[in-house]
Amino acid sequence: MTGTWLENPAITAELLPALGETLAMTAWSTAISVLLGLPLGIWLFVTTPHSLAPNRVLHGVLSTIVDIGRSIPFIVLMVAIIPFTRLLVGTALGWKAAVVALTLSAVPFYARLVENALHDISSGTIEAAQMMGATRRQIIRQVLIPEALPALIGAATVTAIALVGYTAMAGAVGGGGLGDLAIAYGYNRYQGDVMIACIVLLVIVVGIIQIVGDRLARFVDHR
Repeated sequence: MTGTWLENPAITAELLPALGETLAMTAWSTAISVLLGLPLGIWLFVTTPHSLAPNRVLHGVLSTIVDIGRSIPFIVLMVAIIPFTRLLVGTALGWKAAVVALTLSAVPFYARLVENALHDISSGTIEAAQMMGATRRQIIRQVLIPEALPALIGAATVTAIALVGYTAMAGAVGGGGLGDLAIAYGYNRYQGDVMIACIVLLVIVVGIIQIVGDRLARFVDHR
């Protein structure tokens, strides 16, 4: 180990680029997961028995797919889809490749949170919209999403924080970011200062995401 943190090239030259990769992985995978997970979660809710368009078979299929997606450990998933990742982004290494596995892991996670958030909406609110002649699409856009928006933002916050942890695990298989840096220097080369710096930055990132998510959820909550 070097005498001081500022004398360690792994910290002075590689820490900020690794942080940038972690932020990029988290931002891209969270955005895509919300974009894909929101309609999937709405679909799960809508096909639930006694919902807007009950379909027991379709709901069972979707629910099973979501549960399987949530049950696969991230490291296993990332390794298993290497051929697909290479086909999609041209490589199986780096933060761009990690985004593929991160997204596939987070979409079912967020979709289930969306479904739970929609179930918390009062059935009376939905029935009132139906009595006023609102169509299914209008109920989804003008009732369900606005009513559940604070919870949906909270779910996105939880998903983003989980993805920060996944990005660290992605470093174990060449995913880049702070996790990769911590393993390459902090673990393999016994540089404890690098490990501590990576942990501190990850904690700060998680804290910032939580604060921003909480404030945004309160801002849109007009109840």
